[in-house]
Amino acid sequence: MKESFVSIQDLNLKHQQKSVLKDLTWAINRGENWALGGTSGSGKTSLAKIIAGLQNAAGEVKINFNNESHLPAEVLFVESWYQFKNLEGVANFYYQQRYTSQQAKDTLTVHAELVNYGKEKGIHLDKVEHILEALNFSSFASSQLIELSSGEHKKLQLVKALWLKPQLLIIDQPYTGLDAASRKNLNLLLDEVSTDGVQLILICNDSELPSSIHRFAEIVNGQISVSNSRTITSVSDDQHSKEIPDFLKESPVYSSENIVNMIDVNISYGEKQVLKNINWEVKAGEKWLLQGHNGSGKSTLLSLVNGDHPQSYANELYLFGNRRGSGESIWDIKQHIGLISPEFHWYFDASATVWQSIASGFYDTVGLFQQLPYTKGQQVDELVEYFGLTENKNELLSSLPLGRQRLVLLARTIIKNPELLILDEPCQGLDQQQTVHFNQLVDELCSNGMTLIYVGHFESQLPTCIEKRILLEKGEVKVVESLNIEILS
Repeated sequence: MKESFVSIQDLNLKHQQKSVLKDLTWAINRGENWALGGTSGSGKTSLAKIIAGLQNAAGEVKINFNNESHLPAEVLFVESWYQFKNLEGVANFYYQQRYTSQQAKDTLTVHAELVNYGKEKGIHLDKVEHILEALNFSSFASSQLIELSSGEHKKLQLVKALWLKPQLLIIDQPYTGLDAASRKNLNLLLDEVSTDGVQLILICNDSELPSSIHRFAEIVNGQISVSNSRTITSVSDDQHSKEIPDFLKESPVYSSENIVNMIDVNISYGEKQVLKNINWEVKAGEKWLLQGHNGSGKSTLLSLVNGDHPQSYANELYLFGNRRGSGESIWDIKQHIGLISPEFHWYFDASATVWQSIASGFYDTVGLFQQLPYTKGQQVDELVEYFGLTENKNELLSSLPLGRQRLVLLARTIIKNPELLILDEPCQGLDQQQTVHFNQLVDELCSNGMTLIYVGHFESQLPTCIEKRILLEKGEVKVVESLNIEILS
């Protein structure tokens, strides 16, 4: 008989009076590595937190650590959402702060963060270099935490987890924000620690998994459903039959035929050059894919388009027909743009309701601070219904599962039918069905003439409307090309 490592009996959890986990029972035997899937909001993250002792629930969870193992008798849960703090222990940051170099000194460097973690856990720095190199993260040692992109923050979390090698490692959305090479190397590293005795639970719906993952389950109707292979049988509520709201069928009103024009743009932080001689032109109605490895400069490039980067004034940059710094404010620029990014999600107002969060897109604020006119309120109601958020509209955004939070912010992004839609990894946290549905929505929106800049590492999860690609490598433009996204994916 196999020895049980994790034993879960009759687990029950409710959220907003609604059952999430219902008499859930699950036995994880010693030596088993699992992939746990399921739709967004099915309870995957909650279950992981309960196993790790980070959340309470009714029922019984027993973990039988191996006292003879050289690995720490610990359950480490790596969240999909990373919260770091400044030197005073506060996490009160604002979105543009990442690009303001003087204020960036308020946080630890990556190296200092790793030194502190090593001291806390009693592990040696010489054991981490191999992991840093495999994830192409060694060059970020002197970077401030606030300067890192979402993919780079994910790498830092993974570096610490793989360095520690706990007896049970649970990773929520391990591939979020990672480029293809990093995903491949992560799988090799996970196989490596598994050989050393670490047991894995990966919470994801991805198919490219480490070879050490040999058990598969998903949460369906609050209970564990075990299968013999990676097959996701449960799906989100089908929304394909819903018709897009009428106000989004209208073509955007363009202020200029030239949306973005960068001429020999350079961005540096001290001696570190992030963007080098960038030349890029985006015209009204074009659909672009922006790609590059983690750290290639994609987020910095987008911060120039958004109007958020202070160094834009020192460069020859034209947005919506106007030279940057010719008198327009950051809010004048944002009126033309609908934006979603992991970083923006981090800094969004957690005290806003779902309805208020969507409505704030009219004013480009991180919360709603004024009364909405009747017609605009109707448009918010239409999007709430379209995205299947009616039952959540008065709940706090922060109380929803991460995938549904992302749907709310996606609705916020398109509420004003903008000239330019910037979608930076928009499907992070969405399940497969939601991802397909969202990209179909993007295709429909863009068929009406909207301009698109789309950042995506997973080429199988892209809208079909994309027609051009710009590829960055170490801060430089490596490729600009026309493409057929159906062939690419």
